[in-house]
Amino acid sequence: MGDKSEVVAAKDHDSDSLLIDRIDALRVLRADNDEEKGALLEEIGGSGKPEQDIVNQISKPRPLWRPDRFEEAHRLVMRSLEVLDRNGARPAQMPRLGPLTPIAQWAVQQVNRWIVKSHQNTLVDRIRKLYERREANAEWGSPEHRMLRRARINAVQVEQGFKGNALGLPTFLLGGAFFSGIVGGIQSLVRNALDSRLGVIIFSIVLGLIMAALAWVALYAAAVSRRRIRTAVDQPLKALYETIGACGNPPRDQSYNFAVYAIIFTVLAWIVIPLGLWLLFRGDSTAAETITSSIPTTTLG
Repeated sequence: MGDKSEVVAAKDHDSDSLLIDRIDALRVLRADNDEEKGALLEEIGGSGKPEQDIVNQISKPRPLWRPDRFEEAHRLVMRSLEVLDRNGARPAQMPRLGPLTPIAQWAVQQVNRWIVKSHQNTLVDRIRKLYERREANAEWGSPEHRMLRRARINAVQVEQGFKGNALGLPTFLLGGAFFSGIVGGIQSLVRNALDSRLGVIIFSIVLGLIMAALAWVALYAAAVSRRRIRTAVDQPLKALYETIGACGNPPRDQSYNFAVYAIIFTVLAWIVIPLGLWLLFRGDSTAAETITSSIPTTTLG
């Protein structure tokens, strides 16, 4: 008995020690000076990839890592953005879908335009900000300072021309009155459809087909956008970031996110909606059986 109690006490002591170690982070509040507080915080937070990147990037104070290749890389990126702006949102080659081909092509083009234009807007904004910060980091009057100043002026000049509406829809379609009218009509249709079992079945089938169509559009448009962005700007942008140096990785486009959306729509279309219908009608039949069994039976004669 004594040995068992000693083992239990040792385990409790270890647990208490672990808890005390965690609570001991409050030592930071009782530290005497900023250096001690900083050391304690670093001990608690540990060292991960962001911390390693901070040390790596701060240890390279040069504004340009390869100034001899910077201007060439800058010109190539500007040309690549021009090409992407001209061709990125063009209609894609579609598979044969019969009479649905024009509708599918329009829907794919809208999603593709959104992905490409959003990425393009992000790129010109990030590049301009990077040039501004490295120009401020450069020695005044140095060759790097002059190169960054010219590049920054170029980026500011073309920024407004590259940036634009990511959606190719007319402005009036995005207005509050039109949008509210569409939403109100959809709500009325849904309420009418859910008034009967047949309406629920039809509504569920239509909703499943819409989800499946949205999944296909999202996946196909994401594939088209990724291919066009990769062909136009990925390599030039990577070369520019390498010539600047210690500036992280270039921003990624939204094509991967739309692929995830496609998976979610597919799950909703083929799993969640049928499962919901099954549970709904199973619940109705169970309720009906309960009501029937509660009615007293009478015999004639």
